[in-house]
Amino acid sequence: MVLNSLSLLNYKNFDSQDFTFDQKINCFVGANGIGKTNVLDAIYNLSFGKSYFNPIASQNIRHGEEFFVVEGLFEKEEREEKIIVSLKKGQKKMIKRNGKAYEKFSDHIGFIPLVIISPADRDLIIEGSETRRKFIDSVISQSDKNYLNQLINYNKVLQQRNALLKYFALNNTFNAQTLEVYNDQLHQYGSEIFTIRKLFLETFIPIFKSRYNAISNQQEPVHLSYKSDLYEADLETLLSSSIHKDKAVQYTTVGIHKDDLNFEIDGFPIKKFGSQGQQKSFLIALKLAQFDFIKQQSGVSPILLLDDIFDKLDENRVAQIIELVDNENFGQLFISDTHAERTENIIKQVHQSYKIFKL
Repeated sequence: MVLNSLSLLNYKNFDSQDFTFDQKINCFVGANGIGKTNVLDAIYNLSFGKSYFNPIASQNIRHGEEFFVVEGLFEKEEREEKIIVSLKKGQKKMIKRNGKAYEKFSDHIGFIPLVIISPADRDLIIEGSETRRKFIDSVISQSDKNYLNQLINYNKVLQQRNALLKYFALNNTFNAQTLEVYNDQLHQYGSEIFTIRKLFLETFIPIFKSRYNAISNQQEPVHLSYKSDLYEADLETLLSSSIHKDKAVQYTTVGIHKDDLNFEIDGFPIKKFGSQGQQKSFLIALKLAQFDFIKQQSGVSPILLLDDIFDKLDENRVAQIIELVDNENFGQLFISDTHAERTENIIKQVHQSYKIFKL
């Protein structure tokens, strides 16, 4: 999987910009605020149909303009693929592949396998469980269309059940049979999602630990564990037993939408007991494990984006990561950094072609 060229029109701080890329390593260097991260985000948008940093699509339109267009020419399995993501204010976003618009955005997920490593990943440690669930869902969805469909269905039914609970409260009424219909559907979709997440983590956790050991030189033991209500009972039973609480708070308090991942270092939560360097290494190991898993499942090397990779990491650890990229036949790599000389010195240590773009 290779991105040969990228064209931006009114995307974030860019009015009009074209890039032609090296097949291996591409570096964007320049001062903070110049738009390095925005280029990486545009590439991310071509894969996922959304920004990694700002979920409000209209806010990615350049200030004072009415629309944005991001266009990428990819080479996948010896075929050229043109992907265009565009948005005009007041209209629906469009994703096109070779001139044909997708009816469902979910059909595009996984077509351009991609992994991003960014300082923004720290949200995985410091934010709530939703952020960590989205991480699990993102990894699995890139190689499992069935999982993504089950997740979409589950979330639709969950919204309907929550709306019904609010309706009951507002109208001082209750209908157990109607609620039961939603309980059955949530049980069906939720049970399958739980099973897939469990199987995924059985494969993913050993890969993650191996990656962390390589980055940290095995300095400290780390662990990931999966937390879910469904370990206690099946979802149908849980929904029935929580009905009084659900009616009181007017939303569904149990289910796979409450799942979480525990991140630990030396047996303690990394959020409280991990140094900044340890947390950064933990997150990079997570993302490299994501890369490995997707490659294993799809047989394609994902595009790898390294945003501000020197943030909170010393040059030795960065060099180790770049060396991993060199040794293990990664695909195409995009890096952003503020110091051109520092970046080039490390890139020269690996035996790959590269391009440096000074913004």
